Amino acid sequence: MSDKNRLGTEDVKKLLFSLAIPAIIGQLVSLLYNMVDRMYIGHIKGIGGEALTGVGVTAPLLIIISAFSVLIGIGGAPRASIKMGEKDYEGAEKIMGNCFVSLIGISIVLTILFLLFNEKLLIWFGASEKTLPYALEYIEIYTLGTIFVQLAVGMNPFISSQGFAKISMITVSIGAIINIVLDPIFIYGFKMNVKGAALATIISQAVSAIWVIRFLRGDKTILKLKKKNFKIDMNIMKPVLLLGLSPFVMQITESFIIIAFNSSLQKYGGDVAVGAMTILSAAMQFTFLPLSGLTQGAQPIISYNYGAKNKDRMRDTFKYLIISTASYSVLFWLLMMIMPQFFSKLFTNNKAIIDMATSGLRIYMGGVFAMGVQIACQQTFIAMGNARTSLFLALLRKVFLLIPLILILPKFLSNKVFAVFLAEPISDIIAATVTGILFYRDFSSTLRSMPDSF
Repeated sequence: MSDKNRLGTEDVKKLLFSLAIPAIIGQLVSLLYNMVDRMYIGHIKGIGGEALTGVGVTAPLLIIISAFSVLIGIGGAPRASIKMGEKDYEGAEKIMGNCFVSLIGISIVLTILFLLFNEKLLIWFGASEKTLPYALEYIEIYTLGTIFVQLAVGMNPFISSQGFAKISMITVSIGAIINIVLDPIFIYGFKMNVKGAALATIISQAVSAIWVIRFLRGDKTILKLKKKNFKIDMNIMKPVLLLGLSPFVMQITESFIIIAFNSSLQKYGGDVAVGAMTILSAAMQFTFLPLSGLTQGAQPIISYNYGAKNKDRMRDTFKYLIISTASYSVLFWLLMMIMPQFFSKLFTNNKAIIDMATSGLRIYMGGVFAMGVQIACQQTFIAMGNARTSLFLALLRKVFLLIPLILILPKFLSNKVFAVFLAEPISDIIAATVTGILFYRDFSSTLRSMPDSF
């Protein structure tokens, strides 16, 4: 019962960081094993540069797979937390059971579609004649592990939403450690190259998925996976899908953004520019994932207390969240401005790619200092179940701003590659400004509508 009550009773600052720190560690570990994949691939003797670019081209497909797990997991977990705040634990379990079955169904459909159309999609995403073979080697194996990615990523939020942040961290860490250990064995030891990296990844995701399912069916969890809740009920899934639509759009449009970046950069800078973009995307992940960990720590507290109508705890949680996210984004922005070459050299020894990535990082990451505000505000909308506003904000930065800017700016600037990179900071700053204004108005209105806490 203590775990049920701590979201509504424990000191907010202490609770937030006790939940956020494991989530951040989990995100950083997850990021590390994604980066290790690319580092090992980028340093394969003789083919490292082309292999790195080929794997970078597969990113839109990987993002699409992840986006569907986010649609269900991030859409369902806050709903379950709100139900817990209302003391409706049976309703929370029904949400979790429906989400579990939905993830399995989605996995089957995605696996079939990607196995049938992967080559055509990769060419559309910017693969060249030289890089396509490496992209195919990676994605053909990775696709077979889609169900493991869906369950590991999609069900883990239901662990953290109950306050079990350390267990959620272990889910990610188990997979990461296995992947880091297997990567050099498969890539170099068995000489599997790109195929080895993909195989290591799906094995690690399979172990993570098994861990999640075992915990959610065990004795320590508050909400349990039960067969009686495995029948899809659209009255349950409709609000889950609506709430998950915003993070889904954020993820799915990321694949379109990568397509826009890669196709434009292939046109203006060739394989070297596309390879540099792989490094720039990795740098953005170093910004986003720790911020995501902080919001994961705040989400169950805000959602639970929103359901319990405790506005003081909601206000305090957001205050500590925004201070933390803003501070991190500014510090990482400074790091990218001061040490871009060090970051570029982590991924490859190809001098042409290093040089372009180094110059591109200062441009591409120029608006990262504002991202802490955007993510904290947008994810708080999701935690409160505000699907409409969070969806608009997700569309604003990527669909209404970034993609058009990628296509338009090169028409007005002589340095076309610079123009493509410049689209990112412009959209980041505008989106953060609009998000902050909307959040200040709506969050204040939500708190005023609640009764005073006693």
